[in-house]
Amino acid sequence: MAKPQRDGERLNVRQIAELAGVSTATVSRVYRGVGQVSPEMRKRVSEAIEQYGYRPSHFGSALRQRRNSTLGIVFPGLTGPYFGELIEGFDRAAIQAGVSVNIFSTHALRDSAADLEAMTERVDGLAVHAGVVEEQVLDRLAELVPIVVIGGNPAGTDIPADALQVRSDHTQMHELVTHLIRDHGRTRLAFLGRPSDSPDIQSRYDQYAAALRDAGLEPREPIPAWLAQADGVLAAPGIIASLRAGELDGVVCANDELALGLMFAALGEGVAIGDELAITGVDDVPMAGLVTPGLTTLARPLQDLAGTAAELLLDLIAERRAESVVVPSHVVRRGSCGCPAGTR
Repeated sequence: MAKPQRDGERLNVRQIAELAGVSTATVSRVYRGVGQVSPEMRKRVSEAIEQYGYRPSHFGSALRQRRNSTLGIVFPGLTGPYFGELIEGFDRAAIQAGVSVNIFSTHALRDSAADLEAMTERVDGLAVHAGVVEEQVLDRLAELVPIVVIGGNPAGTDIPADALQVRSDHTQMHELVTHLIRDHGRTRLAFLGRPSDSPDIQSRYDQYAAALRDAGLEPREPIPAWLAQADGVLAAPGIIASLRAGELDGVVCANDELALGLMFAALGEGVAIGDELAITGVDDVPMAGLVTPGLTTLARPLQDLAGTAAELLLDLIAERRAESVVVPSHVVRRGSCGCPAGTR
């Protein structure tokens, strides 16, 4: 077993994991005596813990004695219905628990890492949207307060060992795309969005691509676009040109805002949505069911997602046993894919 760089150095959980050749989550399970770990792994981790005196600082006595009765939630920005739904769900759960909420937007911070570390003095725990801060920053925050990550973490990264995660299940995107192909004969589909920007969007694209391949179709490269409604409008001219050239007959959008922007722009150009062009989204924001035609979408219960994050954070703060959660999603069929109005 390798030695630390300096004699007597107190190692953190990531260093112990590297020494033992396991994940940080395995170190945490062995230390706390929970979960399933093979005898051989348990032995390696236990030896590293004993040799180097590892003790997690996450739930130290100072933290247990400090109570602000406040939860923090960290987002990249606060605009759009997606973040509004998350904030409402998180705030509702906090109110029910009798605590307040501080909302932090990293876009408004001069030095995100330093500012967030300073903010941990004012909260008892943080819910952090996935991908907002770098992995090492998240590890440092987790040494100061309990952490819950909202959403999937980027490929090749791990959440802190003592942190929990709540994320959506995107597997039903496969069913949504299969519905377009099987029930509506859409065989020239495009994906609107940037999978590389988000693990959640990447997961949606992977399911989209898998559904096409399962139907004997080859997915084309995604049409790059950011996630705001305006980005859907900006993408519309190229998509309409491809539609009229016979190159596509449906667009699977990375979220509802993109889909709604594309729909509004296409309607303005006389495109018959649901007939000439199928459009689908993800999230099921309130506007999705109010427009005509209604937007077919992969519904994610965003308020439940954030409410669950708040509940898990409260469990961590109270040192109650809790596990990470995957929140299911489901397909909502409306007129934008070609289904009759009123279809669910």
